[in-house]
Amino acid sequence: MKKTLNIIVLFLLFGCAKEEAVPVIVDFDFDVFNEDFSIPVQVVFFNRTEGAEEYEWRFEGGSPSRSVNRNPGVIRYEAKGVYEIELIGTNQDGSRDSKILEIQIDDPVIVDFEITNLVDNFSPAVYTFQNNSSGTNSYIWTFDGGAPSNSRDRNPGEVIFTDPGDHQITLEVSNGRETYELQKTITVAPLLVSDFEFQPTFEDDDYQVPVSVQLQNNAISATSYEWSFTGANLSISTEENPEVIFTEPGMQTITLKASNGKDVKTIEKNIEVFANTNLRTFTDIRLGINTAHTANTVGSFFSISTRQVYTNTEVTNEIEKNIDLVFFGLNQTFTRNKFVSPDQLSETTFAPLQEAKNTIFINSQELCNCSASLTTQEFDAMQNDALLKNLSIEETPGGLQNFDKETVPRIVLFQTEDGKKGAIKIKDFVQDGQNSYILIDIKVQKEPVQ
Repeated sequence: MKKTLNIIVLFLLFGCAKEEAVPVIVDFDFDVFNEDFSIPVQVVFFNRTEGAEEYEWRFEGGSPSRSVNRNPGVIRYEAKGVYEIELIGTNQDGSRDSKILEIQIDDPVIVDFEITNLVDNFSPAVYTFQNNSSGTNSYIWTFDGGAPSNSRDRNPGEVIFTDPGDHQITLEVSNGRETYELQKTITVAPLLVSDFEFQPTFEDDDYQVPVSVQLQNNAISATSYEWSFTGANLSISTEENPEVIFTEPGMQTITLKASNGKDVKTIEKNIEVFANTNLRTFTDIRLGINTAHTANTVGSFFSISTRQVYTNTEVTNEIEKNIDLVFFGLNQTFTRNKFVSPDQLSETTFAPLQEAKNTIFINSQELCNCSASLTTQEFDAMQNDALLKNLSIEETPGGLQNFDKETVPRIVLFQTEDGKKGAIKIKDFVQDGQNSYILIDIKVQKEPVQ
């Protein structure tokens, strides 16, 4: 009986106890990818709710706009604005709770600007800047080397750069939460310099009038040029690199005035030109015997126009048209030597030339039985072509005779196909086996004189 009574008492105590509901406490937070609140914006949410079994998310302005998952994944925002985010949590006990947060979505931040050069980039160079940035409300300009050096205006107006070289332009923009920066570079041209070089043409490198000279303009940061010359065929030129002919002997002046519209710089240089002797001189020319020429060690062919000695393989179809003098040395002991006309190489061991010139030679003045005569002393003293132009050079059987090395120095006279008269002074017979050669000087008219 007592045991039954205890059971009844326990039933009354526990059977009548009230059941407690589980409360719901909603909580969440979020992260914005890369802390970038400028559209498009991607947001991930972290649900920290307690006691809930069901969830309802509402994303104003978001995509998707609703979710019933505990963790809704990534929500995307495509338009600027301030939007509410609400989470509602419930459970089977009827408990309910909610939380609302706001997120501010900004316009995309674009930082961009254009640079305009006023007039030109010569120092002092003036630039303006067009700010094309968007989604921003504050600006910080920095102008490296500029005046002013910085600005907080959206469009800073004119900035002056004086120092030549590269200058960095920096624009920093902000929308209050995010900051972006863009850098560009301008180049201020070097300071104006007036300078030039001059070089006579190949034919006029003896500086005897008329001297044709090519000017090489080395001015820096110039846009216009004014040349002036003394003793020349023209007194003024505005070409960048003119060619001028000096016609008067003496010390002449070349002046270059360079300008860029902001500054002018002038430089003068002198050039000394000489009276025309109509005489060109070549010294220490080596002409090899036939074996040296054939072996391509010391050439036997000489061109007055190119001023070069040519070996066997160097005589191309183009070169052979310019050959004026051919030396034929039979052997290293120089027992038989002579100068021969380029068009008469059949008398030698050299291969004939296809487009050869004709040159008249007097190899042996002592045997020529002719009026032409020139001594070593006269050759050495010759400063112009007066002696040469009075010579009557003609070929004779005696004048064409071979010579040996016994007479040193020896003078050989010649006349080219175009009528230029000249003389060769053989100074030495150099024995070097198969590579033996003669050492000569040549004096020849630059232009034929009738």
